[in-house]
Amino acid sequence: MISGDCQLEGESLMPTISMFYGILIRMFFMDTDRHKVPHIHADYQGVSAVYSIPEGKLLAGLFPPKKEKLVIAWIEIHRDDLVADWELAANGRPLFKIKGLDQ
Repeated sequence: MISGDCQLEGESLMPTISMFYGILIRMFFMDTDRHKVPHIHADYQGVSAVYSIPEGKLLAGLFPPKKEKLVIAWIEIHRDDLVADWELAANGRPLFKIKGLDQ
């Protein structure tokens, strides 16, 4: 299906790996203690949140409840792809795009 306590990073540092229903999903890997948990960053209309890939759990930020449900479902569906992208990011390799829920 493949076609970055955590602070939110700038878009220039995080490639967008998926987009659906107005939600941008980004991933960034940095070899520091705060980035050891595999995670994604979700952005929607000026709000941002960080979710763990293994559990789909909110790590930081706030997100509209209905959009959060979509992000968590998307993580569940694409967990293997996300883990593969995380490994690429950890090794400094380019990331693959992952299909959104509306594709």
